Amino acid sequence: MRQHHRSRRRVAGACVLAGVTALAAFAVAGNAAATPEGEIRGAGAEGAVDGSYIVVFEDSDVRAQAVPAEARALASKYKGQLRFTYDTALRGFSATMSERQARRLAAEPNVAYVEQDKFAKVVGTQTNPPWGLDRIDEADLPMDGKFTYPDTAGGGVTAYVLDTGVRTTHNEFESRAANGYDFIDNDPVANDCNGHGTHVAGTIGSKTYGVAKKVDLVGVRVLNCQGSGQYSQIIAGMDWVSDNAQLPAVANMSLGGGASSAVDDAARGIIASGVTLAVAAGNSGVDACQTSPARTGEAITVGASDQQDRRSIWRGESVSSNWGRCLDIWAPGTEIKSTWSTGDSATNTIGGTSMATPHVAGAAALHLAAKQDDSPRQVRDALVNNATSGVLTDIKTGSPNELLNMSYLNDGGGDPGDPTCAGGTNGDDVSIPDSGAAVTSELTFTGCEGKGTTDTSVAVAIKHTYTGDLKIELVGPSGKVYGLKTAGGESTIDLTKTYAVDTSSENRAGTWKLRVQDVYDYDEGTIDSFGVTF
Repeated sequence: MRQHHRSRRRVAGACVLAGVTALAAFAVAGNAAATPEGEIRGAGAEGAVDGSYIVVFEDSDVRAQAVPAEARALASKYKGQLRFTYDTALRGFSATMSERQARRLAAEPNVAYVEQDKFAKVVGTQTNPPWGLDRIDEADLPMDGKFTYPDTAGGGVTAYVLDTGVRTTHNEFESRAANGYDFIDNDPVANDCNGHGTHVAGTIGSKTYGVAKKVDLVGVRVLNCQGSGQYSQIIAGMDWVSDNAQLPAVANMSLGGGASSAVDDAARGIIASGVTLAVAAGNSGVDACQTSPARTGEAITVGASDQQDRRSIWRGESVSSNWGRCLDIWAPGTEIKSTWSTGDSATNTIGGTSMATPHVAGAAALHLAAKQDDSPRQVRDALVNNATSGVLTDIKTGSPNELLNMSYLNDGGGDPGDPTCAGGTNGDDVSIPDSGAAVTSELTFTGCEGKGTTDTSVAVAIKHTYTGDLKIELVGPSGKVYGLKTAGGESTIDLTKTYAVDTSSENRAGTWKLRVQDVYDYDEGTIDSFGVTF
């Protein structure tokens, strides 16, 4: 009789438990052991919030439905004050407690990590008038004084603005703006007392200043009147979007701070829920890979450019657009005019990667209005592959030279899967048989010179009821096999993940294959999409 592989795992688990019991008995017989302590990630980092911690569970140990109860139990056990629970973007909670108690909590077996809370802030800089829409519908300078966009104008798509709130009554929003939730005041009205969030929303979807003029807008307030907020509050907003988003949807995060595993994981959670996420690279003139959520590989990370297609510099190098390999694309971010929060007809002109990012979020909404079933990865690839290449200057080492160009959408959207030498996506479904032969999804690159890269992104989206069954590999044009995932171990329902692979020994031209095999009985699934970005 065949034995189900899950039963074998339970037997193994029982053996481990027996071993732990024996060790515990031995410990009692000897001296009392010291209370174990774990590491606190980001302890004492710039912007750290004293006495506030973000706790992330091991997904395999704590089900989403059990998060509130487990969070209450652990907060009580370690004399903490529970603030937020997270069950969708990531599984965990935030609480205030002493550093010693936080270290002890970090040693709990069902806790993946504990991270010290930090402050994030808006990434905008005051200056003056508009031109951004004119630039993003054409390849080259000079600008033609027009903004041409598809008739759908983002209709049927919802844009979630995680920011200082949104003045939903502004005339420019034409009753398309609504409140999501306010995680600063903990109430359902996300009023904007800063202006930044209303400006961002206006660039995404206002009738005069917006890229997607018919998109629905939802304000999710995660930053205070001074334009800053704790990561614990921001993650709560991210979790809310993951749980409540009406698809097709985009989300915009024109904010950032120090590197944070928890924020990065929450960003991946938003994307895994089907929401395309655009994030600001930051305004410190440094490598964006040093900041979160900008360093999240699955998000669309946006740098800012000026009217001459240069990297935006607002007040010297220390107040300029961040750069580097973590960027995906650039968009206008100097002297951008948009809506403001001081009145229903108010406007303001400011700059920053905060202003560049909503141009991309708006373009993503236009894309989804034309192709509502596209995954976040397909949207990202379409925007990057249709960007204008090679026109930007002073973008620093490692940055992609790709400027947002949404004119392809004026022809009905094209095919986001058409590969270029920079990368591509295959969105065709491939069935994965239960305990059967390996299947492949393929991408062919033609006319491409040179090799791959040391950090090629391989994006995999698979629908499967038990992903622990799956063996996943990338096969290069030479036949070389790159292991991405082995079968066995931790499992989830469905898999959406981007792997970094060193393909520098392979010719870029040729056919690249994603090879997937279900090696155990009782489950089956589908390759949803496969993308490669060099």
